[in-house]
Amino acid sequence: MTSLENNWQKIASAKRDALAASIPEEYRVPQQQLPLESQLDVTIWPKESGWFTAEELEITDSTALQILEKIASKSWTSEKVTRAFCKRAAAAQQLTNCLSDAFFEEAIESAKALDDHLNKTGQVVGPLHGLPISLKDNFNIKGKDSTVGFTSLVNQPAEYNATLVDMLEKLGAVRYCKTNVPTAMMIAESVNNVFGRTVNPLNRKVTSGGSSGGESALLAFGGSPLGVGTDIGGSLRIPAACTGIFTLRPSAGRFTTQRCRSGLAGQEAVASVNGPMGKTLEDITFYSKTIVDAQPWLLDPKVLPIPWREVEVKKKLKVAVLWNDGICLPTPPVTRALKETAESLKKAGHEVVEWDPKLHAKTLEILGRMFVADGGKSVEALLAPTNEPYRPEMTMYKEAKELGVSDMWKLHLERSEIQRQYLEQWMSYGDLDAILAPTTPYASVTHGDFKYVGYTGVYNVVDYSAASFPTGIIVDKAKDQLATDIKTQSEYCKGARNSYDPGLLHGHPVSLQLVAKRLEEEKVLAMTAVVLEALKSGSKAHA
Repeated sequence: MTSLENNWQKIASAKRDALAASIPEEYRVPQQQLPLESQLDVTIWPKESGWFTAEELEITDSTALQILEKIASKSWTSEKVTRAFCKRAAAAQQLTNCLSDAFFEEAIESAKALDDHLNKTGQVVGPLHGLPISLKDNFNIKGKDSTVGFTSLVNQPAEYNATLVDMLEKLGAVRYCKTNVPTAMMIAESVNNVFGRTVNPLNRKVTSGGSSGGESALLAFGGSPLGVGTDIGGSLRIPAACTGIFTLRPSAGRFTTQRCRSGLAGQEAVASVNGPMGKTLEDITFYSKTIVDAQPWLLDPKVLPIPWREVEVKKKLKVAVLWNDGICLPTPPVTRALKETAESLKKAGHEVVEWDPKLHAKTLEILGRMFVADGGKSVEALLAPTNEPYRPEMTMYKEAKELGVSDMWKLHLERSEIQRQYLEQWMSYGDLDAILAPTTPYASVTHGDFKYVGYTGVYNVVDYSAASFPTGIIVDKAKDQLATDIKTQSEYCKGARNSYDPGLLHGHPVSLQLVAKRLEEEKVLAMTAVVLEALKSGSKAHA
């Protein structure tokens, strides 16, 4: 093997060593306190380990809004909060491999400066004053790598901050780490040749999803109070669903994506968007309002100048349920979550109808062609410098044929037409408020088994606002057995059935997504609160 052929492995190994070395000694878990490899759920470990103080646990188990209130009232310092999250993030990295960068000492210095400002002036810097916020790997931070899973981008530090990174700093947030992603951020599991695979802290045998799977693992473990991920085919919603947290997939133009790294730079047929990931709906709603209130359209010409709107949700919502998309049947716990949520909505007085997925197959076929329209050249150009091989999940890019400009323009016309048809179908339902759908066919899957992103990808093509939320329903191996008389709808469907293991997933949270029309972020978040309220009332009835 020549040195060139081996180069990518040496680079990856050195980068992993550098990341491990960046964790301060005080945040390295003593060998004897690490959980056994056989312990699958490590979210309970922080409390059981004895490695955290009671105060560190109280801080890191708090919501973002609770933390902000405590810092503003001077009950906690930002330094104390930041140190607690750095420690828990370090533990998360050691147990789930969720980080791509850690700069804890810089974070603590930033937190001290914020505390000084508050003590001297009596005023917070901004609405996010002192709150540690974790960032997906592709958010450029000056002087830090954004490898997006490619060895050729190791030791290629960014020359500038992403616009959102600057905004968060002005609002008072503390940045302290970046999180792992799959190669090019185009796989539904977070695995790449640089950092390896991120595992799910709720069950280390299953995926935390992708491409924002480092974020979801960190959040589910308690190593972040609030994170920011991105979504081009489900990359916010899939990892949120795999780990039972909340997220918002906004329409393009609500939040700034300016100056971020992309694995498919220049691909604009389907827009990549970013959004918050958090432990509560209130936290992600607060973040969303805070970012929009900061008027990002004054910094990024692609952001729409739409101020945050207060919405009053109708007393009686009309919700269409997408039971399945005609391509891949949801696994039993997801179907049960749909049924129980629909029943709870009806009991709460809302109108529930069925959504006809007649446009879904065509929409997904268009999405697939848009992703590989360059013939895989963007991916190849990032693999070639170090002779890095294609990962098996990236075969579609290796085999892709480039579209000419004329064919690409025709594809844009097809996309615009399917967007028109989808809206026309929506309007045919009368005063329809939302679609309730699976986020994925799975609660989660064993590593390497995540094959279908159709339930999320459709809404990237039509650019609708969507929130993924944990239903409070968990996988039950007794209730959620596969029916033997079900006819599979496709190879994806067959794969979902074959990989489903109710015993392994027993106790795992089940999420769904609520979808509103384009640019209805405020409405979809408010409606999600209504759905959660209905579920809460319904769960008492089911008990």
